Amino acid sequence: MVTFDSALPGTRASEWAADERFGALPALDLDGVEGVLVAAAHPDDETLGAGGLIAEASRRGIPVTVVVVTDGAASHPLSPTTSPGRLRALREIEAREAVLRLAADATVVTLGFDDGAVAEQRDAIRSALAERVGDSAERTLLVVPWRADGHTDHDALGGIGAELASATGARLLEYPVWLWHWASPASPEVPWESLVALPVSSEALAAKRHALSAYASQLEPLSEQPGDEAMLSAEFVEHFEHHAEYFVRSGSADLGREYFDAMYARNDDPWGFTDRWYEARKRAVTLASLPAERYGRVLEIGCSIGVLTEQLAARSDALHAVDVSDAAVASARERLAGAPHVRIERADVTDGLPEGRFDLVVLSEVGYYFTPDALVELVDGVRAALADGGTVLACHWRHPVTDYVQGGDGVHAAIAEHLGLHRLVRHEEDDFVLEVFSDDPRSVAGRTGLL
Repeated sequence: MVTFDSALPGTRASEWAADERFGALPALDLDGVEGVLVAAAHPDDETLGAGGLIAEASRRGIPVTVVVVTDGAASHPLSPTTSPGRLRALREIEAREAVLRLAADATVVTLGFDDGAVAEQRDAIRSALAERVGDSAERTLLVVPWRADGHTDHDALGGIGAELASATGARLLEYPVWLWHWASPASPEVPWESLVALPVSSEALAAKRHALSAYASQLEPLSEQPGDEAMLSAEFVEHFEHHAEYFVRSGSADLGREYFDAMYARNDDPWGFTDRWYEARKRAVTLASLPAERYGRVLEIGCSIGVLTEQLAARSDALHAVDVSDAAVASARERLAGAPHVRIERADVTDGLPEGRFDLVVLSEVGYYFTPDALVELVDGVRAALADGGTVLACHWRHPVTDYVQGGDGVHAAIAEHLGLHRLVRHEEDDFVLEVFSDDPRSVAGRTGLL
């Protein structure tokens, strides 16, 4: 059960520490980082999840800025002795003192947004953080709460950070806080493939413990009255008192065959292509957006289990579908067994596209698995492989997802910029964006002789 009350039973730190996978995690490398920007949803998140990183960065002479987004005034909703105004002031004092104990030269910014309403204040928070990223974004390490931590404020701020990193090129790290409490090492939600470890020196760990002690309002009861209890139990704090901190690094996982095969091993239809109305409707929009009734040679990149492939096959003379996963390819081949004009192949397109030129190239729900540079290379390759008058269709989910290297909007911005083709269609919803490009600028009416 997901819980955000540290007094309730959760997974003990000793159970996590016993898992051998922590010892095999790649180390976080700070080489080349010229600035660290840590965003905290609430005062104390920065110390719990990234206190060691703040201390280590400062020790190496890397400038650190800590931005505390909300006022933390909702931490004691039942307190009979402390008003939200007094708690707001107290928590700001504690945050500034805690960061000072981690890094005496750090810059502390308190934005004072309403506690518990990060999602509702998303645009303003994103703008405030963007101002702090500055012009050297590519050399900045942006550190935010993990966007799947379960707490609404953490999830929303993590999503804002992911969008900002995608837009600016900043390196993104996400720190779990509540994951260690509500999950266990065996939980499928644990992003083992994306975790990296930062060794924390004894000096930095001592600074982290000293910094955490500044949060007396969270570690001790405000009074003896009911409702003024300590918010952070000793058992909960124990999760953060180790010689390592763990971060989710977007794009750090091997998003190749093993990653996707593990996903299909857990669920043979991970995205619900076969049973979700959302997916069926999106495919209908995809097919209706194609400007030609039929295509000669078609390339589908990232075909998964072949549900869209099956429908593209009905409008293709020859269809070449590729996916990086053996498990997905096996399912797609079974689905298309009766279509001899369809070739389904396991291939990693970062090694190059299939030979020949194509009248239609489909990039559906795949762009966010590529780093920005790799995506540009892919788009350049697609442009080179496109036949005269050919069409490119791209469709992507717009909400943040932990394992995605970049967001759907960023993917489409890069595709539009580097394809250099006419945009025939742009269909945008809250959930997904779909675009169609071609070097033939004519509309469907123009192509079919109605104009």
